[in-house]
Amino acid sequence: MAETTFLDLPSEIQQLIVSCVAKISFQDLYRLRSTCLRDMLLRRCYDVGNPSTLYIKGVEYFYALQCHEEGLALMKRAADAGYERALYTYAMTRKLYWDDEQVHDHVNRSTLVL
Repeated sequence: MAETTFLDLPSEIQQLIVSCVAKISFQDLYRLRSTCLRDMLLRRCYDVGNPSTLYIKGVEYFYALQCHEEGLALMKRAADAGYERALYTYAMTRKLYWDDEQVHDHVNRSTLVL
């Protein structure tokens, strides 16, 4: 599922939005800038395969957006990269939704902080 962010919009529409926001409030303009910077950072982290970002997006896709296939694939990529939280979440999700015991066996319980 493709997401559309402010930065994905054509520059003319971006300019229109910025000018409207700037007329309303300087604080809103600052928040808009902060949001764009955060989106750029997350996109870069995602593009280079940062495990933490893959995990966050995977959980968001699976649980919030109900895109189970995409979300589970992202969690698995993060788990395969060695991100312990992703491994645990991936294993528990597989167990809860598909009663998959084999994935659960790979979780190292001594390294988990509960």
